[in-house]
Amino acid sequence: MFFNNLTILQLGLLLLQGSTTFAKHISSQTCNNCSCVIAETLGPKLSAGASFAYSTVAAPRWSEFDAPDPGLVVNVATESDVLITVQYCNENNITFLAQNGGHGWGQTFHLGLEGLLINLSGLNSTTFNADKTEATIQGGALVRSVVDAAYSNGAQIPTGNCNCVGALGAILGGGFGRLMGLYGLGVDNLLSLNVVTANGSQLTVTPETEAELWWALRGTGPNFGIVTSATITSYPVTTAENGAWAASFIFTEDQIEDVVEAVGALDLLPEMAVFLYYAVSDGTPVVLVSGSYAGANNSDGPNAFASITAVGPVVEQAAWEPFNEVNAGGDSFCAKGGYKPAYGAGLAELVPATWRSIWNEFVDFVAINGTSASTVMVDCYPMEKDPDSTRFLFVLSLEIYYQLQCCISFGKSVRSLWYETSGIATNATYINYAVGDEPYSVVYGDNLATLESLKSVWDPSRKFDQFFPL
Repeated sequence: MFFNNLTILQLGLLLLQGSTTFAKHISSQTCNNCSCVIAETLGPKLSAGASFAYSTVAAPRWSEFDAPDPGLVVNVATESDVLITVQYCNENNITFLAQNGGHGWGQTFHLGLEGLLINLSGLNSTTFNADKTEATIQGGALVRSVVDAAYSNGAQIPTGNCNCVGALGAILGGGFGRLMGLYGLGVDNLLSLNVVTANGSQLTVTPETEAELWWALRGTGPNFGIVTSATITSYPVTTAENGAWAASFIFTEDQIEDVVEAVGALDLLPEMAVFLYYAVSDGTPVVLVSGSYAGANNSDGPNAFASITAVGPVVEQAAWEPFNEVNAGGDSFCAKGGYKPAYGAGLAELVPATWRSIWNEFVDFVAINGTSASTVMVDCYPMEKDPDSTRFLFVLSLEIYYQLQCCISFGKSVRSLWYETSGIATNATYINYAVGDEPYSVVYGDNLATLESLKSVWDPSRKFDQFFPL
């Protein structure tokens, strides 16, 4: 589907509207008559910076597994371009999907060649008010650019941990990250949302203006509109405090039960985040624990993780890092392309015996040719700010295509093991880590009926029907 390092032919398309000439750069790759007509008729309505492409190389997905495959990509340059494009699609009965980082891996996408993808990556600014207590993030900004902007402005913003993920996409799904113990979920820090709705209107949504839509957008945003920008609380910090003690520990197979028990029993302080991995390093499956402790460079981090180091890691690396570098350890997850079915589950506790069973399956799985980039991972966060939340877990599986069924079987098996000893009464998962084969009660929980009711009000024609559609 994707062609890395593809040289795209850039053609000048002159579109006339009255006496004004519009130049839109478009790619001729796989152009079909329908797509060309859309570009020719939509182009004059958009800003001068907007452009078109006829290949998904212009907006690649993190995983090609069940990825959208649009006939036309519209690279918007202004928030108004998004509104105009949605209005055009509504007028011409064209299916559309908005995308930023392209990391949504759910198997519910069905955008085909007759559809149009709105690429938000050109909307990537992050700006602050005078006292740095509020930030406005555009819909195309990635986590990396938001963290960089916050750091250079002497502030912190609760974002996700993966630099290449769309910041607002992660936040609108809930928005957990390594700062949530201090500031709460990203979604709880939102102040206002600029939204293009299904009927082609632009609204500024706040708790005061549209209380029900505000509630629905914060957690299920892709079902109710395209958020072109959002204002969120930011937290001024000094340079000395704007960082974290970050560490990585590698353990051997015989230490699994001790490691899992230590992580599960860890006193998660608000400044902490902990990650437990099964991965392959230099051809060998390994157990890895990484963690961070936000704040000034002092002894708090090592003390907080003392129970982990007491297990006896065979490799230990630790250092204080400025906050704009703390997420760099996850950049290996940012490679796009390839088939990566992913399965997730919410857990309230870690059971050592379960993790031993998962390890046994993991070792067998990564022995198969082409699977060595696969990872099993658990994220652990302090929940004082969000006491009703669970610990969020997911499995990432990279598999070459002809062995895809093996990959899916492995992911489902690990998820079943998690469910069996999750420590919660009913199966649950985080929407950003859901797959699409779960009952929607697992994804939306007790909110499902209310969300379905609001969907009939705000999107009765089901224009937004790609990402776990209600």
